Amino acid sequence: MKPAAVLLLQIGSMARRDRVVHLIRQLERAACRCPAHSSGLHQGGPAVCSVSQTDYAFEMASSNIRYGEGVTREIGMDLQNLGAQKVCVMTDRNLSRLPPVKAVLDSLLKNSVKHKLYDNVRVEPTDSSFKEAISFAKNDSFDVFVAVGGGSVIDTCKAANLYSSRPDADFLDFVNAPIGKGKPIVGNLKPLIAVPTTAGTGSETTGVAIFDFEPLKAKTGIASRALRPVLGLVDPLHTLHMPQRVAANSGFDVLCHALESYTALPYNQRTPRPSNPINRPAYQGSNPISDVWSRHALNVVAKYMKRAVRDPEDLEARSSMHLASVFAGIGFGNAGVHLCHGMSYPIAGGVKTHMAKGYSVEHPLVPHGLSVVLTSPAVFTFTAPMCPERHLEAAEILGADIRRVKREDAGAVLADALRGFLFDLQVEDGLEAVGYTKDDIPALVRGTIPQERVTKLSPRQHTEEDLAQLFEASMKLY
Repeated sequence: MKPAAVLLLQIGSMARRDRVVHLIRQLERAACRCPAHSSGLHQGGPAVCSVSQTDYAFEMASSNIRYGEGVTREIGMDLQNLGAQKVCVMTDRNLSRLPPVKAVLDSLLKNSVKHKLYDNVRVEPTDSSFKEAISFAKNDSFDVFVAVGGGSVIDTCKAANLYSSRPDADFLDFVNAPIGKGKPIVGNLKPLIAVPTTAGTGSETTGVAIFDFEPLKAKTGIASRALRPVLGLVDPLHTLHMPQRVAANSGFDVLCHALESYTALPYNQRTPRPSNPINRPAYQGSNPISDVWSRHALNVVAKYMKRAVRDPEDLEARSSMHLASVFAGIGFGNAGVHLCHGMSYPIAGGVKTHMAKGYSVEHPLVPHGLSVVLTSPAVFTFTAPMCPERHLEAAEILGADIRRVKREDAGAVLADALRGFLFDLQVEDGLEAVGYTKDDIPALVRGTIPQERVTKLSPRQHTEEDLAQLFEASMKLY
């Protein structure tokens, strides 16, 4: 008996023969879709399968988290359990005089843990401040790192751990492309324990370290699961020391982490598919597991953030926001963020004269959470057409009545909910209020373009003209 393909080719007219050949070739091309064959190599001949270049998998990663009032006092025992011989403790000048750092140092002394303190971390770190911390770490023989502070401290400590463990590396080797070379970090780093003192960045859960790259006046960072702390000690007592505006701006970071990760491009629409799992990015797109964490974080923010800002002694509210930061960190640490964060980096990096209230710094500063949230009404108006149901769900969580809202109005409804939320918390009235004018828009757009690590996760594709319009729409909020 002849093969079926031969029989088919022998029947009918020339037209039918051509049609059958065409169908067989289509079947051959469609027959192999499995990821294992993406290299295009097949036994017995050249490849005929056509494999999509979008990813097909996502990977969940997070630090171990220990939560509880007073849990910081256990850190000395944790370091003993790790067999630490000499510990590098990093913090900033202001925190070095406050109870969170004292609690850590008391625990180290009580447990006879040898350590050395570095308290020169810069709030909103730069490549220069990273390098100073790296130099400190390289000049000693530390085998464990401890970060006590907000995202600036934890991110700086991550960088110090990385480059002291890879002393021959050039600084730009691991910095995200296109600013840096974006090389993968192979192998483990030294253990790092994070003790977060703000309820915002979620850096205790993630493998990301963000800084201002001064030559370009734009933020960038390093992203790798290898950077993740081995343990985050989440002690809600530490959040009671946050001034009101620090609590507000930290909370806005949680808000946008939750919103952006929940509305990010789905993981199976992200390109390119990695040729090796080590190249799968930390920010992979929205996925069913991250969605759970992000949605829950948004609910907690809606319920507790205003209370946490208005009453520094409200332990329930501040504790809840501390956990919300962790929840959102696990969500966005794997799904990623998109336009609010991508556009925030030149806003923070290009600050001219704005002096943020509530921060003990002597340099102009637009705090990270503030720089992120100022564009949020415009951004979510723009992205809503791609996933209106998620935007409507977010608006409802924030208090909007969506029972009679049409899908095409999802962006406007979420934007209005955000404006109301920001107005109630006395947020500055747009980019103009922090020192920018329409003349700055081209520079802000240029500073956003290198942030493709996050901006490519926007559910809606965008041009430079779109970015310019979003910045213009964010000049005033109310």
